[in-house]
Amino acid sequence: MTNNSTSSTGSTWTGMVPVDDTALAVTDTGGPGIPVIYLNGQFATQGYWRHVIPELGTDWRHITFDERARGRKSKRSADYSFAAALRDVDAVLAARGVDRALVVGWSYGAVVAAHWAHHNPDRTLGAVLVDGAFPHDWLDDAMEQRIRKQFRQWGRFMPLLRPTGLVPRMNAEQMAESNIELGRLSRERELGPVLDGITVPVRYVVASGTSLGSRDGEQERIRASLDGVTARNPHIRVGAKVASNHGAILKKDFPAVSAAVRETAGPDRH
Repeated sequence: MTNNSTSSTGSTWTGMVPVDDTALAVTDTGGPGIPVIYLNGQFATQGYWRHVIPELGTDWRHITFDERARGRKSKRSADYSFAAALRDVDAVLAARGVDRALVVGWSYGAVVAAHWAHHNPDRTLGAVLVDGAFPHDWLDDAMEQRIRKQFRQWGRFMPLLRPTGLVPRMNAEQMAESNIELGRLSRERELGPVLDGITVPVRYVVASGTSLGSRDGEQERIRASLDGVTARNPHIRVGAKVASNHGAILKKDFPAVSAAVRETAGPDRH
């Protein structure tokens, strides 16, 4: 399952992993358990998993990292594309000597996890997609303009928050472009075939209500696209539909996320 020189020590490793023109802040708990790599929301940090990891416990090997320009330590880059995010998963796993892992992603990270599972079936033990990776055409010209305007407005306050690590060290245009690229990749004709081609166990944990920037039931309409996915691919199921909203799901419904990880791994694999 793993080729990992640190697994026998069981000690937590923290450090920087170089990739392309940057370096990522990584934490690896080590140990002999199934490796789980956690993929963050678009501008979130590894700290968002602080409730999920203790709920799963020490029988698992937990690997978290901050994406490019996210958190306090990960360095800036010239490339914040989705393709770069996929390369970063490869780089972190390679640096930690992990050949096969269970991928868990929230929001943007769920889309990264779905693509990684699709392209790496022999390396993926399973995937848990937390309120993300819904194939829906939510991006149109009006939405694109709304995104650009929103990030320009937020950009006025971002420099004040960057030292805290709460917002990425990206400018408003870079953040908007990343969000717009996500919209393009989430279109049914783009994401649908990715999900249809996954051959490993996948469990969705689906939130309720709105997310930051959404309005008028947009988020629930997006989530409804999952019905077609589960109908077409027997490997993919909804593990739970929870009451918390998109932003609070990892904090309030972490037991459901942890349960989905256990279910995905299977009774004989942990």
